Amino acid sequence: MFAKPATLTLTALLFLGIGLAPLMALLVSSLSVDGAFGLDRYQHLWSSPKPLQLFGHSLLLAGLTTLIVTVLGVPLGILFGKTTLRLRTPFLVLFTLPLLIPPYFLSLGWFSLLGREGWLVRLFPAAETVAKNLADLLFGLPGCVLTLSTVFLPLIILVTAMLLQTVNPRMEEAARLYASWRRVLFYITLPAIFSSILFMTLLVFMLTLGEVTVPLTLRYDAYPTEILTQFAAFYDFDSATATASPLALLAFLMLMTEWHGRQWAMPDLRPMDNSLMIQPGLSAKLMMIMAAGLALVMVLLPFGALGLYATLDDFSEAWTRGYDALLRSLFYAAVGASLLTVTGFFLGLLWRERTCCSGITQFTALLLLILPGTVLGIGLIGLWNTPGTNWIYASPGILIMGYVIQYAALPSAVLHAVLTRLPPSLEQAAALAGAGWWRRLLLIVLPLSRRGLLLAWLVSYLFCLRDTGLAMLVYPPGEDTLPVRIYTLMANSRFGLVTALCTLLMVAALSPLAIFGLFRKRKELP
Repeated sequence: MFAKPATLTLTALLFLGIGLAPLMALLVSSLSVDGAFGLDRYQHLWSSPKPLQLFGHSLLLAGLTTLIVTVLGVPLGILFGKTTLRLRTPFLVLFTLPLLIPPYFLSLGWFSLLGREGWLVRLFPAAETVAKNLADLLFGLPGCVLTLSTVFLPLIILVTAMLLQTVNPRMEEAARLYASWRRVLFYITLPAIFSSILFMTLLVFMLTLGEVTVPLTLRYDAYPTEILTQFAAFYDFDSATATASPLALLAFLMLMTEWHGRQWAMPDLRPMDNSLMIQPGLSAKLMMIMAAGLALVMVLLPFGALGLYATLDDFSEAWTRGYDALLRSLFYAAVGASLLTVTGFFLGLLWRERTCCSGITQFTALLLLILPGTVLGIGLIGLWNTPGTNWIYASPGILIMGYVIQYAALPSAVLHAVLTRLPPSLEQAAALAGAGWWRRLLLIVLPLSRRGLLLAWLVSYLFCLRDTGLAMLVYPPGEDTLPVRIYTLMANSRFGLVTALCTLLMVAALSPLAIFGLFRKRKELP
């Protein structure tokens, strides 16, 4: 491929420098005691049984969530991505909705439904005892598993559905001459995408392990909450740094284990032409009925209960108290998404070259993605909270920088899949005609990648808008985002006001997708 080494190498160096600097600051600070090397903080941390207990709680939560998400997500991905059922696309959109909002929103939805003053008691007063028992289950491990399973289930469903389109249809056609579809799926199709599904389960495990808002909301003692407590409640940066380091190390070791033996751990999402589809039979229709019931229980009920709890007065007060934070969230998310799209485009070009440098940046981007936001936030604070860099630390720039660092893998993966599908003959012909690298980039690659660029921007926008863990630590004074403001108002405000604010943020998250779908339906977008 015709690459410009200087430009792409500079992109790699800038990303590695900006992305790894917070982790290095975290490591140096945790190993430094009075200016000298020491492990005193770690000895003090692990001398108490509490950290081990909390770490065990987090591992149990992450393990159960990953198991449930995998068991449900792979069959649903097959159903929505491999069959020709008519309603598969609406159901796929419905299951994706929880991924677009902060995770603790679903916790609030379940509370508004099953709480002691929730809709279950309102509609069925005789079920007060049942509601009390369900509320007790909600506040603890079962509620956290239910909430996080709903949040991360779309990851497995979407990736499985997309990966099924990458399997060579000739292999499936040959197998169909001698075997049923069930045997083809188990012996041909699923083994071909097994390693990529395994990678996604690792991603779900680490994202669940680092989640802090849901355990805090549902009062489940987890390890990330200890990190936030050390920093936010006691403002003990040294203890918070030492507490955060094991999570960063675990993320690195797990990714290294999965990466070993495979140079490219990122799933290949390039679809094959004429992918072989399954004609729906009785079993597929029964599975669709089960999927409808699952969508009703896991998505529609908590979303509906959350949206119907607020009154018109609550919405009026929510706008008055939250419009400034909403506008800031939209602005930060738009700026972050734009920078992420530019970063993802150049990283996608770099990854297309499949060099050693591209492998290192790919590994780093994945590591930063699975790293808990609280860990990255503490690293950013330790790096930029100095007199010489206070102009960055005290501005929204540190938050937007955090967005770019943590979520760069998402637009890069999207654009890498798009760029690898572009016909290389077009760039080769332009190069033979004398067009330089930048000219080919602007006149050939960019126009052909416009759909991917728009998709990468939307994905980046949604993840920046929903971010809570990172923003909770690094937002400038008086410049909080709406997810952070909602989270801080939950303890001392009326629940109706909180649900109204949640609804405003959901509308802000879904509006770009609705506009995109409307214009695409009218074929006004390419």
